[in-house]
Parts: sequence; structure tokens; C-alpha cells
Amino acid sequence: MAIEDNPGSRTSYGEELRRRREAAGLTQEELSVLAIMSRTHIAHIEAGRRRPSLDDARRLDQVLVTGGVFETFLPTKGEGAVAEHFKEALELEEEATAIRVYGPKLVPGLLQTEAYARAVLASGHPPRTPEELDRLLVTRIKRARILDNFHNPLVWALFDEAVLRRPVGGPAVMCQQLCHIVKLGESHRIRVHVLPFSAGFHALLEGLVSLMWFEDQPPVAYVEGLKTGKLLEVAPVVRACQTDYDHAMGDAMSHSDSLALIRSIAEDYEHEHQQE
Repeated sequence: MAIEDNPGSRTSYGEELRRRREAAGLTQEELSVLAIMSRTHIAHIEAGRRRPSLDDARRLDQVLVTGGVFETFLPTKGEGAVAEHFKEALELEEEATAIRVYGPKLVPGLLQTEAYARAVLASGHPPRTPEELDRLLVTRIKRARILDNFHNPLVWALFDEAVLRRPVGGPAVMCQQLCHIVKLGESHRIRVHVLPFSAGFHALLEGLVSLMWFEDQPPVAYVEGLKTGKLLEVAPVVRACQTDYDHAMGDAMSHSDSLALIRSIAEDYEHEHQQE
């Protein structure tokens, strides 16, 4: 089956990549060198387990001289809207058996309330229309559905104290957001840890990172900065991210102490809101 027959399918996309690679007389390793991708990533794409990034698809088209086939028929989820660099990470998030996320400045999207998410999404540039904002919000909120299953995935959330102190959306929104995190932590659905300002510099200070593990494929790491993000799959790089996360956890407050701090800050926001 050619990908033209089923353009939304990662399976048919992978089959087409394997067919064209073999027709070009290339092994996965040889293609990985020419397309500047890892051999493992190419293997996962061919097996239908992964979605290539837009840049990956363009390099595959160039190396295999396909006339833009792999870019044109790049599989998409077809729901809502997310940044191009986050699309594959979003799919993998739904397949993960364990997720460990660190938020340096904002509550990670998986844990955001609707009001908090709306405040974050409305702050972008250029300004978004109400329709665009609603479309983004739908996708953001749907991510939280993976928490409806109490046992899977196992989620650890590590926050810099700045996340708790930054009044995104105002006191009322922050109170609701922090109470949501406390509820998830108290119910043992997630583990919550805070890196206090007193910890000073720590291993994850430079930016957001999300680590994901799976039943039938190697772990990955997703890192993100301003207007950009990248899925990391090369084993030594992923292990380095895992090690940095472990080091930062060593500087963090315990689960119970973290929840106590978040409750206290939520109460401060509630008091501030009542005085408005």
C-alpha cells in the first residue's frame, strides 16, 4: 500500500519508507547517515511506531529523491493543533507507560487546568483569534485524559519554585491550578516534587524536559525552548537527560513537603483573590 492510499497512517507511511529505501539499495544504517537521523528512529518509522518530524521528512525526500512524498503525506493526528515540533512527542505521550516531566517556568501542559492553559495560550504572538485559541485549548486539555487511568502512565512532576510563584492568569487562576496539582498528588495519581529557590543552580535549570518510557520501544526525551522543541532518541543522549533529571531530583523537596508548599502558596493566592 502506498502512503497516497492512506495518508494519515503511520503504518503505511513506514511501509512506503522501507520500500523506497530498499529500492534505493540502502540499509537503515546507510539511510540514517545520509538523512542525518538515527538508525533506531528510521526503524521505528518503518515499523509504524514513530512519526518523523517535518525536517526528517524533508531530508528523506531529498536523499531518496521522492519529489516531496514524505513531506506531503506526513502522518498527523488530525485533531486540534499543536506546534510542529511537538506533534510526535504528543503521540508518544499517549503511548508512554511512565512520564517524568520538569517545568522550569510554567506548569507542564499535561497538568494545566483550562483557565491556566487559556492564559498561557492567549499570551502568544502574534495575537490569536478566539477560534484559534479554542482549537489550541482543546488539544491542550485533551492531553490530561491520560491521567484518567489511575495506574498508567506513571507520572512524576518536578517543578521549579518559579512555576508556583508566577501569577499566570491572576490569583484566582493560580489558586485553581495549584489546587489541581495538590489533588492529583494527594490522590497518588502523580508524584510531585518542587525544586526550591534555595537549591540554587540545578541540572535542569536551562529548560523543559519530558522523559518517556514504553513497553515495546526504547525511552525518549523531549526538550523544549522558545519556539522550538526536539525529540531525542539516541540512547546516550537520552540517558544523559535521565541522569540530569535524577540529579535535580536529589536537590528537590520530598513529595509531602512539596504538596505542603503548594497548598500554602495556593492559600496565599486565594487570600489575594478575595481582596481584589
